[in-house]
Amino acid sequence: MRRNAVVVAVVFPAALAAQSPAPRDSTGVMAVFETFTDIFGGRLVDAFDSIPASRYDYRPTPAQQTIGYIAQHVEQANYEQCSGLTDLKRPRAAKDSLAPEVKAHWPKDTLVARLRASLRFCDTVLEHLGPLDSPARSGTLLAFETDLAEHYSQLSVYMRLLGMVPPSALPRRQHTVVELPASAITPYVGNYQLRPGVQLEVTIQGGALFIRSSTGGATVELWPESATTFFVKEVDAQVTFTRDASGAVTGLVLHQYGRDRSAPKVR
Repeated sequence: MRRNAVVVAVVFPAALAAQSPAPRDSTGVMAVFETFTDIFGGRLVDAFDSIPASRYDYRPTPAQQTIGYIAQHVEQANYEQCSGLTDLKRPRAAKDSLAPEVKAHWPKDTLVARLRASLRFCDTVLEHLGPLDSPARSGTLLAFETDLAEHYSQLSVYMRLLGMVPPSALPRRQHTVVELPASAITPYVGNYQLRPGVQLEVTIQGGALFIRSSTGGATVELWPESATTFFVKEVDAQVTFTRDASGAVTGLVLHQYGRDRSAPKVR
């Protein structure tokens, strides 16, 4: 399976959006780190989201962490590791200083929302990080991504023991292809900016839409399942095109790894 068929965008909090991004890494190495952050971060969120709130106190043995404890631990670890890469400061409230044992018993919705927020903070950090120019920075990034993967593996074992299937083992959602005339897809042709220095180019070839990232990788076909929504067969990814009140195409939303990435049309 070609995991680089579609490159994900970076979404960051509005409060930090005014920060100027550092020069991008022209080698595409940072794009790889960002993609794997999405893969394992998205799987973690999906896993926590799919586990019933009533099982958040579950742990296989008394010596192991509960699901609720893992959720708050991953959130805190994300902030600590990503803060070590930047001068950006995470938003803090008084309850952030509570003991992990207290946070572990917060409601499921609270824990999942806070985990999502920590990943958005890390998205912002990676967006503004610039090139990898030191062993220390590379080591911190590897530790961050390894931590996401390790805790997803941990949670997957818990889910199996609970009789649940982890997100990465679920079958893909089935799609039904619909026929669209050329006049319906021509307005989607153009370039869409995912983040500074990274665009998705949408073209028409033989009456069908294709998409390709400016960072490289294969050109893959976008198969229509409605007038605005398309999917990719090579990977589990969907694209939804957006329009303004006048009907003009304004951008697209990339749905991949359980996360939604908006990209405005720039040409």
